[in-house]
Amino acid sequence: MSIFDKIDLAGRLGPIPDRDAPVPHGATHFVNGHPLDPPYPLGTEEIFFGMGCFWGAERKFWQAGEGVYVTAVGYAGGTTKNATYEDVCSGRTGHAEVVRVAFYPAAIPLANLLRLFWEGHDPTQGMRQGNDVGAQYRSAIYATTPEQFAAAEMSRTAYQQLLARSGFGPITTEIRRAPPFYFAESHHQQYLAKNPGGYCGLGGTGVSCPVGTGAA
Repeated sequence: MSIFDKIDLAGRLGPIPDRDAPVPHGATHFVNGHPLDPPYPLGTEEIFFGMGCFWGAERKFWQAGEGVYVTAVGYAGGTTKNATYEDVCSGRTGHAEVVRVAFYPAAIPLANLLRLFWEGHDPTQGMRQGNDVGAQYRSAIYATTPEQFAAAEMSRTAYQQLLARSGFGPITTEIRRAPPFYFAESHHQQYLAKNPGGYCGLGGTGVSCPVGTGAA
């Protein structure tokens, strides 16, 4: 079934109804052993990033440094509560695959995470990332504070200038206040640590910002 057939089918069938219970997602991070579920320690913040397939995206953030307390993958930005992976792949939930990042801003500035986001994928592709096609693979930043939201928008402006100079089109990244997050199934959590030879799917534009997330 092509992506166009899936879109047509999703439109005719309508959204998938809510599910009563979350999917089992495991208790602790496979790499660092920290709890996946909040509440997270005092002094941490949360932010959510969509960069295409969440397996490769999550690895980028758990490897970002000790300032990242924990990462987890899941679904956000759609309508179906407690969606499953199969639900999301149907195109009928509206969710994006996202990485939840709980981090200590005093140890790893938000600017570092935003730089990792912008430079870790191609944010100009719309409803796809490389060979992964569909709304679940869209580029997204879901902020949990007004400061995060403002920083994300400022960084988008800076990277748009850099990408335009390199011949890329407009950034299509969705930036909004964080909607509800639903954990993905346990086997998706830290997938590339459990399966080192597994599929990643992330590329990038090769465009980097010399200082922080400001334009050159």
